[in-house]
Amino acid sequence: MSSSLERHTDYGEIALEEGSLSADPIEQFRLWLDEADSSGVYEPNAMVLSTIDPDGAPTIRTVLLRGVSDEGFAFYTDYTSQKGKALAANPDVAVVFPWYTLHRQVIIRGSVEKVPEADSDAYFATRPRDSRIGAWASDQSQPIDSRDALEQKVQDATKRFDGVDEVPRPEKWGGYLLRPRSIEFWAGRRSRLHDRIRFINSDRGWIPERLQP
Repeated sequence: MSSSLERHTDYGEIALEEGSLSADPIEQFRLWLDEADSSGVYEPNAMVLSTIDPDGAPTIRTVLLRGVSDEGFAFYTDYTSQKGKALAANPDVAVVFPWYTLHRQVIIRGSVEKVPEADSDAYFATRPRDSRIGAWASDQSQPIDSRDALEQKVQDATKRFDGVDEVPRPEKWGGYLLRPRSIEFWAGRRSRLHDRIRFINSDRGWIPERLQP
């Protein structure tokens, strides 16, 4: 049996109705993420993360979602990077999952906090060895003279851990948990009359509201 996404392929045909969404937006996000994955979206867990630098300027980049729980959304990075410094100064963020081929987006706003070190250790241990070496070699976001200089740093780190079965996590590297204040589901419709339903996290739980396009 074909899915609803396979049956409706033209832009604007898939309506987003309040009654069609889960009352729990995190559960609804999981459903959409699964559909993006099964529909062949490249890197469906890629999200554009917006932060505010210490000087007040906005900055964006793409990071990968590495976990979803009832508490929020987890991702991992270098704490000394540009985004790490931004998050230390201002934990408020916004992210967007741009699933263009499905005519869908999810926009999440909230604040981040570091995950427990044990969680960072556990995730780091799942990374390929070369990626773990890279985390030691790279001072993320810092200028470097050349690609050759970067590759030399990788060679030095590789030698450092020669014979070490499990490359440990550097203290500068770890995870963040984004605790959402709002989660918006966007579905593209014809004539730019897009469907937008936002859930607000309140003392009474998640409150849905429809936004004008």
